[in-house]
Parts: sequence; C-alpha cells; structure tokens
Amino acid sequence: MQLHDLTEVKNYNYGIEKIFTEAKDFLPINGTDYVELYVGNAKQAAHYYKTAFGFQSLAYAGLETGVRDRVSYVLVQDKIRLVLTTPLRSDGFVADHIRKHGDGVRVIALWVDDARKSWEETTARGAESFMEPVTTTDEHGEVVTAGIHTYGDTIHMFVERRNYKGVFLPGFQKWESDYNPISTGLRYIDHMVGNVELGSMNKWSSFYEQVMGFANLVTFDDKDISTDYTALMSKVMTNGNGRIKFPINEPAKGIKKSQVEEYLNFYEGPGCQHIAVATNDIVFTVSEMKKRGVEFLHVPGTYYDTVAERVGSIQEDMAILKSLGIMVDRDEEGYLLQIFTKPVEDRPTLFFEIIQRKGARSFGKGNFQALFESIEAEQAKRGTL
Repeated sequence: MQLHDLTEVKNYNYGIEKIFTEAKDFLPINGTDYVELYVGNAKQAAHYYKTAFGFQSLAYAGLETGVRDRVSYVLVQDKIRLVLTTPLRSDGFVADHIRKHGDGVRVIALWVDDARKSWEETTARGAESFMEPVTTTDEHGEVVTAGIHTYGDTIHMFVERRNYKGVFLPGFQKWESDYNPISTGLRYIDHMVGNVELGSMNKWSSFYEQVMGFANLVTFDDKDISTDYTALMSKVMTNGNGRIKFPINEPAKGIKKSQVEEYLNFYEGPGCQHIAVATNDIVFTVSEMKKRGVEFLHVPGTYYDTVAERVGSIQEDMAILKSLGIMVDRDEEGYLLQIFTKPVEDRPTLFFEIIQRKGARSFGKGNFQALFESIEAEQAKRGTL
C-alpha cells in the first residue's frame, strides 16, 4: 500500500495495531495446517508442483491404504502443506466438485489447539456445519478434525494435532519418492484470496468477523483497484495474531468484465482465487520457478520508470527485478516485493502470488494498477475481457 501523507501512514499503522488488539480471541488459530485442492489427476498434479514449485513428497492415501473412493498426495515445502485429491470414480462429492469447478481449492485447513471448541464456537455463531468433530487414531496418536462451510463450496477444517506424531494424518502413509527437486525457497502461506459475487463481500467479511472473530484489516474500493475498463472491491480479514489473512474480493461495475467476473464465470461460483506464498529471497524463488516452467504475468515496462521514485531505496537490484517482472511497494513499516503467476490450470481461475516482505504489512496497493493492466492483457488474449 502506497501512503504518501505521514499522518495517514501513522493512522494506518495505529489502525493495524488496534485491529490485532481488538480481534476476538474465542477462536485462536496457530496457522494454516494445509490446503487441499481437488484435481483431475493428482499423480500428475503432484509431479507439477514438485517440479515447478519445489515441493517435496510427504504422505499418501489411496487404495493401498484402504481408501476406496479417492487418492490424495501430500506435498510439503517448509511450513506449506498442499493436499492434492482425485476421485477414483465419476460419482461422489470430489468428482462433482471437479466437474463443476475444475481444479481448485476445496479445503483451507486451520491449525487449532481445540477443534471441538472451534466448531462449537463457530456453529453457535451461525456457521453451517460441514463435519462434526471426529477423532481419528493410529499408532502415532490421535487427531481431532471438524469443519464448517464458507463462501461457495469452500470448507474450513479445524485440525487439532497436539497428540499426534505421524507424518500427516491417520490414514496416510509416508510417501517415499526418488524424485524430490530442490526447494524454490517457499516458506509459508501469507494470505489466501476469496472471490465472491457482486454484493456478497460484506456478507462474507461479516461472516469472518462475527463467526470467526476476525477483524477488517484494510478495505479497498473501486477507486483503489481499477483501470479504465475494470474494477473490484476488497476487504482484508485477519485473525487476532495476524497469521491468517483472507482478502475477500467482489467485482465492481466497469466497462468490461473484471478478473473477478472472469473467475466466477469459469469457476462457476465463488472460490479461492489465489494463494500467496512467502519467500525470503524472491529473486532466487522466481528465477528457479521460471527455469522450471512457471509462467508469470507480464508487468508493463513503464511500471519501472517511476517505481524507484515511489518506493525509495531498496536492497535489491532494480534491473534484476525488472528482468523478472517483480513489483515493489512500500508502507511505513518497510517494503514488499511481489509477483503473480498465470493461472496454474486451463480454466483461468486459481493462481499463486509470490511475496517477500521486508517489513511491510500491506498488500501492494501501489502495484494494483500495473497488476490489473497485466491481468487485463491476459483476459484480452483469452477473449474474456
């Protein structure tokens, strides 16, 4: 976020501290436990995420472990766990999800100390239950899980694993593989963005506030996020310790179809638009991912004509950032570097953001214009603008 007025900056940062202080504590969350994607071919998807993103093999569940209707591969990189799940038959909820949405995020699992209490607190406040608390066990201990519905077909699972020492969850076995490419330096999930229909942003931001005890960290309107053609609005919701941040986007009226409308059309409903993953060295991470075939959005060359004036002194070589298409923005706490992949499947839906925070706690408001222009250029190629 680019804030030019000192008073505005101080007020903004005071507001952040106030938000973290006042966020409700009835649902303490330790972090993201895992993200589960339902995909058409988990074996091949796992190979892609290992090769292109640098994930490692962790765990597996399928026919060999007694699961008869689906197969799941678990990948890990530092604190990030991805679960890729494919149905073994054409019927069932996994197949139905893929038939409607294509490959996409089904479960955003949250690591908690007490899954039963988390479920009780949220359902008592109005959440629709997906799964009542269940305790599963094996020789490594026990895990308690429970779930609630959120926007679209997306699920939040509460995972309590303090009494478990196994590789992932009961029912999974260690996945041994001779093929484990080196890490690209991804460390943890910084935030995950949900796209919802026009008029639904306030509904779902209220859901996170009232049902889950989150607070509104920052709001962007169509004046903040727009071009001559398209616009969107967003509210960033955060839990009390700031480890979980969920921006909620809705389309705003524009001359042409925005990226949110394109997503909703092709995903056929609300869902997770992108996963932002953090790195300590974005130049290394992006360089490696490019070598491995990951495609990133093209940033207009004119963006770099004024970026140094806008963000001031940074440690990185601006010429290298320009060659890689990495954008920069600053707030009073520091600066951040970020870049966005193109969609990682054929439907123009889910993509990833790579982000490195050098003190900044904002979301790159100063980059919104260039980012939107880049996305619109891709939309124009697809004939969906």
